Amino acid sequence: MNNEFDADVLVIGGGPAGISAAVALRRKGIKRVIIIEREPEAGGIPRHCGHPPFGMREFGRILSGPEYARRLVQLAREHQIEIMTNTTVINVEPNATLLVSNHEGLRRLTGLRVIMATGVRESPRSALLVSGDRPTGVLNTGALQSWVYLRGLLPFKRPLIVGTELVSLSALLTCRKAGIKPVAMVEANQRPTARRPMMLLPRLLGVPLHYNCEIARIDGMKRVESVLIRQEGKEREIACDGVLFTGRFIPDSALIRGSHLQLDPSSGGPEIDQFGRCSDPSYYATGNMLRALETAGWSFREGNRVGEMVASDLAGERKSSQEYVQLVVADKQIKWIVPQRIVATEKDRGMDNLQLRARQSAQGELQLIQNGRVIWSKEMKLLPERRILIPLQQIPLTDSFSKISISLKNN
Repeated sequence: MNNEFDADVLVIGGGPAGISAAVALRRKGIKRVIIIEREPEAGGIPRHCGHPPFGMREFGRILSGPEYARRLVQLAREHQIEIMTNTTVINVEPNATLLVSNHEGLRRLTGLRVIMATGVRESPRSALLVSGDRPTGVLNTGALQSWVYLRGLLPFKRPLIVGTELVSLSALLTCRKAGIKPVAMVEANQRPTARRPMMLLPRLLGVPLHYNCEIARIDGMKRVESVLIRQEGKEREIACDGVLFTGRFIPDSALIRGSHLQLDPSSGGPEIDQFGRCSDPSYYATGNMLRALETAGWSFREGNRVGEMVASDLAGERKSSQEYVQLVVADKQIKWIVPQRIVATEKDRGMDNLQLRARQSAQGELQLIQNGRVIWSKEMKLLPERRILIPLQQIPLTDSFSKISISLKNN
């Protein structure tokens, strides 16, 4: 490595994707890899999830979130990866240069490549446009898990849970472990976001589940006292001492906004090609900062793949190319697509699939259109927040430059 660089590769984020990418780099012979983690400990979101299942594919056993996080950190140490904790990246600059802050003050770190793996964050109440008072007891899942697992405190005893995503079920398990008894779960849609069989959990725990239901108002003086819900045009009040908003994750892409890197407005994360490479080819991205939300296991595997691709890049096995096809979401029913660019000359390398999400339940023919011609289509039923994969090798590109639009032709 050239001595003017602090590392061959700098990795922003010490969660499953970041650690997996770093380990893959070391296994491919990259000498110095540094993980930059803003928290006191690495491990990512699983550190706050004190329940299984984590780690079956990665470590061959079922682990709780904290156990899984510790195994990740142990894996990094076994591969002699330096982890800089309590260090915040302030700015990303051209040519793999980061401005960071820690107890030593501000400094710049430079590398040959940077992998960004900053994950996601939950939408705050302000982003959900819920009216009413602003009492104590309104939290999201991350805050609940921090209270329970890291601080050993109970923020409430009888909360109302909003949402039916996988993380909503994680919140239920956290409540159960802490002795918290939710009064109800509410979902604005007609069906759960998580798969239906998983919604047996709230029923088994004795938590009423209401669909087509939304919060109209939160009431309370010093703390939450009740919530006014609206269901099928009728309103009623539910007594509770807290409101737990779950899900509605957004990529933690604050570093991208205002930087020189291209942001994809649909996914909320950086725009990438099929190698995870950003608009500045010295930057790559992986894990949930690309879109919200995938599991820890998916993020781990994706991080591993991107780490391998960065190693291949550093070995000179891939040239930077400006010849790419832009993918454009042309239908309001489609939420986002990742990656957003395909280097046509290397279509058979990199990620195996395009990944999409739908905004709402719909059924029809999903189409990819280039130069006015349908180049790929498939009849399918789309459900909100469900993974949709299109194998890249099945897409016959008509040329290397024209845009591809993605839409759903309803039946």
